[in-house]
Amino acid sequence: MNDFSAIDKASILVEALPYIRKFHGKTVVIKYGGNAMINEELKEAVLKDVVLMQLVGMRPVVVHGGGPDINSMLDKMQIQSEFIGGQRVTDPATMQVVEMVLNGKVNSSIVKYLNQNGGSAVGLSGADANLLVAHKKRGEDDLGLVGEVESVNVNLLNSLLDQEYIPVISPVAIGRHGESYNVNADLAAGAVAAALKAEKLVLLTDVEGLFRDYKDKSSLISILPVRLVEGLKKDGVIAGGMLPKIDCCVHAVQNGVNTVHILDGRVLHCILLEIFTREGIGTMVVNK
Repeated sequence: MNDFSAIDKASILVEALPYIRKFHGKTVVIKYGGNAMINEELKEAVLKDVVLMQLVGMRPVVVHGGGPDINSMLDKMQIQSEFIGGQRVTDPATMQVVEMVLNGKVNSSIVKYLNQNGGSAVGLSGADANLLVAHKKRGEDDLGLVGEVESVNVNLLNSLLDQEYIPVISPVAIGRHGESYNVNADLAAGAVAAALKAEKLVLLTDVEGLFRDYKDKSSLISILPVRLVEGLKKDGVIAGGMLPKIDCCVHAVQNGVNTVHILDGRVLHCILLEIFTREGIGTMVVNK
């Protein structure tokens, strides 16, 4: 039994070899959020996957969310939350909590875990060295201090990546006049991936991918060409919390990112399954 297990593991490594070669030296941006942040087994798997990616020569960048931790702190402080189109309406009081939770608790815990498991990670807020400069999000609905990224300090990120660090980015951006903005983590990850011309952008979420009918598990859309997105929005297939995810996917692939993957972060080692095996999982967005 032990011999079979060892052979089986060796076969897996051999299968991964062409993918390790293909993606060596390539930048992969990972949006880390959902259950993968609050379930300890999933958290351990995701962050060890990121360390493994670095150790085999890839250049991972992590952009994290923190919705559950923010919700918990807002509840403790008796501050009500409102969501429009999958994004949190952010007043000044909420913004203070977002900064405290994302820049403090969440970012530092991710960096600490990566470093404890053999990685070399550096924590960053979007305000550090003007990493993420944003303006107030435009649209019919006023979301308060919710921002849209207008520029990314690519030189800072490339400098860290060249020195073999894993940048871990909190999506709190800075405005032109020093104001703080809460940026949806999916959209921040898309902006970072596009600015870096990343090979891949991986979005970890709490669903298997995009479904034509979420009640029918056989209706998973494995490959989503950008040209179909507007029609799926009109049909209500892309709605709610999936809207910012798909918008960031479209922005990324239209601005130099090769492929974007929406993966179920509840699946152990989902990143490795997507990158290093033939099968792949979730929904892949392509610029076609």
